[in-house]
Formats: sequence, structure tokens, C-alpha cells
Amino acid sequence: MSRFATLPLIICTLLLLLGGAGRACAADPVALEVTGVEGDALKNVQQALALPPGLVRDGKVDRLWLERFAGRAPEQVRHALEPFGYYHAVVGVSIEENRGRGRYRLLVRVAPGEPVRVSRVEVSLSGPGAGTAELVGLSRAFPLAKGDVLLQPEYDRAKGGLKSQAVSLGYLDADYTRHEIRIAPGELEARIALTLETGPRYFFDGVSIEGAGDYPEEYLRRFVTFKEGEVFSNAKLAETQLNFTNSERFKQVVVNPQRDLAREHKVPVQVVLTPAPRRSVRPGVGYGTDTGARFTVRFRDLNLFHLGHDLDLNIYAAQRLQGFAGRYTIPSPRDIKTSTMFQLNLQQEDVGTYQSKLVAVEVDRNRSFNRGEVGTAYVKVQEERFTIGGQDSSSRLVLPGFRFSKEYFDNLVRPHRGYRFMVDLRGAHQALGSDSALAQGIVEGNALLPLPWRLALQLRTRLGGTLLADPLGDVPPSIRFFAGGDESVRGYSYQSLGPRDASGQVVGGRHLIFASAELQRYLFDNWGVSTFFDTGNAFSDLNRIKLYQALGIGVHYYTPVGGLNLSLAHPLDSGWTRYRIVFTVGFQL
Repeated sequence: MSRFATLPLIICTLLLLLGGAGRACAADPVALEVTGVEGDALKNVQQALALPPGLVRDGKVDRLWLERFAGRAPEQVRHALEPFGYYHAVVGVSIEENRGRGRYRLLVRVAPGEPVRVSRVEVSLSGPGAGTAELVGLSRAFPLAKGDVLLQPEYDRAKGGLKSQAVSLGYLDADYTRHEIRIAPGELEARIALTLETGPRYFFDGVSIEGAGDYPEEYLRRFVTFKEGEVFSNAKLAETQLNFTNSERFKQVVVNPQRDLAREHKVPVQVVLTPAPRRSVRPGVGYGTDTGARFTVRFRDLNLFHLGHDLDLNIYAAQRLQGFAGRYTIPSPRDIKTSTMFQLNLQQEDVGTYQSKLVAVEVDRNRSFNRGEVGTAYVKVQEERFTIGGQDSSSRLVLPGFRFSKEYFDNLVRPHRGYRFMVDLRGAHQALGSDSALAQGIVEGNALLPLPWRLALQLRTRLGGTLLADPLGDVPPSIRFFAGGDESVRGYSYQSLGPRDASGQVVGGRHLIFASAELQRYLFDNWGVSTFFDTGNAFSDLNRIKLYQALGIGVHYYTPVGGLNLSLAHPLDSGWTRYRIVFTVGFQL
């Protein structure tokens, strides 16, 4: 292997280590050295001994202030160790000066001694909710038991969790009538006693919505996630507020539970809305390595006919892609994910592999199931004229289909964990007015897994398969599979991978395999770096599958509207001098 072959790996390693490199390179005028403890206890001691502002000015240490700080350090260290069970620690502190350089070492020697252990635990419930299964289970699973080291963080976490669970179950007045840890002076035993009084259970009463008279009441209530008579839940109030806010129709949303007006433990809820302008025109410019430079103009009316209907029109022009996309959405009063949608798409695409002009009309019926689950039954009618492999052709397809997706991300702009799964089944037949008969299935998956040390692993895959009753040449490019590009094997240009004809031109395939693994390292507040591996290809013969691979590195800057991602990808079937720069915006769902 050439010595240059290891260059990308070296770069990736250096980038992943950047998060901790900055501090190692700087020499502080006062260095802290703590011995005798380790792990979380050590971290807590180091935080307790953080130098106060002003002790070091212009690189010079105030020696008198440092000595006073060192005199108070033993007491601070002892307090920092108590949460970890060490109540009888012996602490020694000394100062060493490097004469001539004005630098000091603050030496802290700790003899933690034997930790205090739990000798008795009493966790009890009282009140109307004392027999609730969830609360009984939590009280019995209290993490500190007889013989365990007394860990204050575990105690606080369990104590707070039990009360939070009671509140989430509608016991809004839940509180502790007894909460104590008893440690006799000089002893190594602790007794824990907790009693949670649940108080009565609260329920939702009616909801009033004010400030949005231009919208029908039935439309507004679809954003409300609770019903009268359900157990009161702060989580459902927060979800309701998020639904209104994410609709983009209101610039201010206040969801106010009126506990002072509660009768018989039923809480009315008031929603106060400040509408945003219903119409907007937004021009935009951008760049993507798949499409090149682009310009867009988007018009949107979020309350067409004063019924909450959504009209979304988008004109776009890029180097390789131009067109118009229109969408008209009729919301259902059932919930915010259920709707009927009409779409019109006029598109002209010219990439190195093919040229295509497409007209498509689609009718969708979307329905939500459980949280994050949406099913869509649709019919798409499209007319496409295309040139591929040096041959001109045209196609008319009537494609009925069904699409199902399930997703959860903790944040759609900058997620740290989550997943998405989608399956799309569609087909066409001459009996329905199509030129060709086919059946096609597409499966996509995406998972983001948090790891220690500010790392995260993102896994993506896309699989596709097609059954054809006619030659592939009769199938338009929009239905064929290709690989390569920003959201595929990143070391190769857009739609450049797939089966080739006799002249060597890529013509696309019946099937697709793609998989990607990307290890990300968060830096500072808004930056990150990553290293990734992509593999995949399109093919038509299941017995002749060739997968292309690429590896690379990326730099990411996170903004309030999404990430800016710049990557350098290298295809592994070529020499190390070949690279491809990839630029994308947002998180790839």
C-alpha cells in the first residue's frame, strides 16, 4: 500500500481528536494536580477548585490570593466528595512555585477514607395515588439499597424521578412529606426515609382557543393532543404548543392550564394565538453538488378559503434541474398528520447520465396511526420524455401505491438520537392506462445513535427492487435506480453508477443497494467533524452485483435552521489522487 493510502485515516484521526487538543496545547499559570480520587469524584473536585476570575491577570498570578484560595480548598474538596459517600475525607493542600517562570502547581492530596453506606431505606407512598402501579414499581426499584455506598446523585435522581412520575400521571400536588438522610456524626452508616403524598388526580376539562378567528374551530382543534376527561399531562400541553408552533401559522402561542379555575380536579385549558401572515413569497439561492447553483421562488398561502387549506407553489431553476412544484393540502379534523393532498410537478432534468422532461399529477390520502407513524395511499399519473443511453423514448404511467413511514428524532434541526423507516410499494399496468407493467418496492432506513465522548453514529440504507413485464428501455429514468451523489455513494457524481449498455453508458437498473455508516464527533457548541464509509450500486442482474465504496471526512456547522455539511469523499476503486467535494444543507432524514 502506498504511504499516501493512510492519509485519509490520519486526517480523520486528527479531526476526531480536535475536541480535546486545544486544552492540551495551552500551559496554564496555575496547574491543579489532585491525587487520591478518580472518576466522577475527581471531576467534582476539579470543578470545585476552579480558579476564581481575577486570580490570574495578564498571565500573572496573584500569589496572596492563591494562598487564600489554597486555605479554603480542603473544605471545598470535602464538600465535593460528600455526594459520593465520602464524609470523612482528609485533605492536604500545598503550593509549588516554578521560580523564574511565574508558574505554580496547586497540589491536592486526598485520603477519602471509608465511604458511608446505606443501612436502611424506607420509601413509602400515601394519598389517593398510593396504589398506582407505576409509582409502586418505582418506589420498590429505588436504586439505593442496604449496603450500597451513599451516592447523593443517585438519591436525588430517584427522588426527583418518583415525584415527576406522579405529576406526569396527573397527581399535580404530589410532594414529599418526609425526605431525609440521617448520618450520625463519626459513623459510616446512613438511613434514608422518603414519603411521597400524591394528592388528588387531575383531569383535563374543556379547552378554549382565542385569537385566531380567521380559522375554523374544527381546524384549530386538530392541533390539540388531549380530550376532555383525560388524565392531565404537562407533556400533552407541551405537544399541543409544539403542534401550533410548527404549523407556521402563528407567531405566538400560549397554552395556559387554568388550575385556579379547576372544579372537582378538572383543569380547563386556554390557548391564546397570535396569527402570522397567511401569505408569503420567499426567494432563495443555494448550491448543491448534485444540482449545482440554484434559485427558487416559493409562494405559500396557509389559510386558503379561510378553511386552513395550504397552497404551496415553488419555482426552481438549477444548472441541472428546473421545474415547478405545486401542492394543495386539505387538512382533516382528525389530527395534524391526516390530510388529502393534490400535487403537480413539472420538471426538466439534464445530468450526465440522462435527460428527462416530466409532467406528473398525484393525489395522496395521508393518515396518521400511532405517534410518528403515517400511511399514504396515492395515485400518481406521469408523462415522461427522456433520452438515455443515446435513445429517445417516452412513457406514460399510472402508478397506484401505498407508503408507510415511522420516525422519531429528538430534534429535527439538530438531532442527537432517533430513527426513520419508510416502505413504498407501487405498480403500473396497461389495464390502468400505463404503457408498461411493473411492480416496485423501496425501503429506506436511518438511525442516529449517541455514543460516549460526544460521538454519534449515523447509519443509513436504501433498498429497491422492480419486477418488469416489459424491457427496461421502456421504463423512464424516474422509475429506474441509479447510485452516486450527495445522498448516495458520495465518492461518485450524481446518478453515475448503475448498469451500462453496449456503448458503456450508464442506463440505470431494476434494483438498488445502498448503505452508509458515519461516525460524528461534536466540537464546541456549533461544530462537528465526521468520517464515513458509503457502499452501493444499482443493478439489473441479481447474479452480477458489484458494489462501489467510498470513504471520506466531513466538517459540519450547525445553524438554527439546519446544518451546513462539507465533505471530502474518495472512491475506493481509483487512486488516492481522486476526490469529490460534497456540500449539503440540513440533516439527512
